[in-house]
Amino acid sequence: MSAIIKTLRQTASIASRSTATPAAARALSTNTTSLLDELKQQVPVRREAFKKLKADHGSKSLGEVTVDQTLGGARGIKALLWETSLLDAEEGIRFRGHTIPDLQKNLPAKEEGGEPLPEGLLWLLMTGEVPTAAQAASVTAELHSRAKVPEHVLKLIRDLKHAHPMTQLSAAVTAMQTESVFAKKYAEGINKTTYWEYVYEDSMNLIARLPEVAALIYRNTYFGESSNAYDSSLDYSANFNRMLGFDSPEFDELMRLYLVIHSDHEGGNASAHATHLVGSTLSDPYLSFSAGLNALAGPLHGLANQEVLGWILDLQEEFRTKGLEVNKDTITQFAWDTLNSGKVIPGYGHAVLRKTDPRYTCQREFGLKYMPNDELFRIVDTIYQVMPGVLTEHGKTKNPYPNVDSHSGVLLQYYGLTQKNYYTVLFGVSRAIGVLSQLFWDRALGLPLERPKSVTSDCLQQAAQ
Repeated sequence: MSAIIKTLRQTASIASRSTATPAAARALSTNTTSLLDELKQQVPVRREAFKKLKADHGSKSLGEVTVDQTLGGARGIKALLWETSLLDAEEGIRFRGHTIPDLQKNLPAKEEGGEPLPEGLLWLLMTGEVPTAAQAASVTAELHSRAKVPEHVLKLIRDLKHAHPMTQLSAAVTAMQTESVFAKKYAEGINKTTYWEYVYEDSMNLIARLPEVAALIYRNTYFGESSNAYDSSLDYSANFNRMLGFDSPEFDELMRLYLVIHSDHEGGNASAHATHLVGSTLSDPYLSFSAGLNALAGPLHGLANQEVLGWILDLQEEFRTKGLEVNKDTITQFAWDTLNSGKVIPGYGHAVLRKTDPRYTCQREFGLKYMPNDELFRIVDTIYQVMPGVLTEHGKTKNPYPNVDSHSGVLLQYYGLTQKNYYTVLFGVSRAIGVLSQLFWDRALGLPLERPKSVTSDCLQQAAQ
């Protein structure tokens, strides 16, 4: 078991460098100004590494599967290849081997010491290499050049203004499938070794167009207006904020951080897996990502962030009504009242993590920097101080620590984006960066149609005897 894991790590390391030596990889990344040019050089090298891994170690076992895992949502079963990120139960997420503090330190930012640009993360996830500022800027320019949303999609959004924002986003992405380069080329009969070229086109077009789509959903749903003008002089996040109707430089920084940390969380979560699964049928990126969005809209996945904010606002309102002070004792009692009523504490616990989510930690640090005296921030921070102890004493969770959803809503509220039903749309814009980067590599590596084996409960009963 340890030997195969070691080999997997070595192969992934070789593949992410895209060439035989670290020095050559750095030279390649430094000299390349186009993301597509970089990928053209990486694809054949990584294909060979993938083939070698399969040929040399295809029969090696990655471990046994228990009945509990089969009945429990396939938790912990190593059954998916996902190159762009890896989640450790104790450490949290790594994006191509980089922690969130690594990204904040090493990825290009708008200003020195600022939050990392999502454009830089997109380069990293696609290539495995930390980009230069010039390379991140080239991604910004490429996305701007692809950002025109078809008129029929804009009309659809305007006609759906009374639907949930996530319904609108999913429908809009599906409607954009009329623009799929991959679907058109596949219908013409292309060689499967070139699939990745057209998946790249669709993926970059989709990532580029999502901010305008999401901004129109916001302005039309809540204000009956069109989105503000597109500004190609700005970076991806700042332009998104302007179209939404916000012009705070601090909020631009938050949006950059938000889009980076919500982009990817390895491949087993529902939105990532759904995108990968549908993509494995050779559905194009529009249809594949729409499936991921439908998973993200579920209460147990992306919808959790609005549930967290609702719980915090209920707490705030009850305390005001009763004249209670926000402190450890009063919040502890409110938490126990919630648990004793048969409800859960939203924003705490995680399917994989067993420590505080580093995505929570970086949002907390942002709040301490920009809004330390905000009432909602102080409530969240006090909850953080008492909740792990309450949940540990309650004894029904394996992870009593906060996850990413525990903080994001409060930060968005502070800058005026108060419509909590919209928050999962932001999550969707961000998640596209991660899952579409992986979808590109799914086709570049020629990953097959996903088809796991299902069993009946009788089969499990017989196997257990």
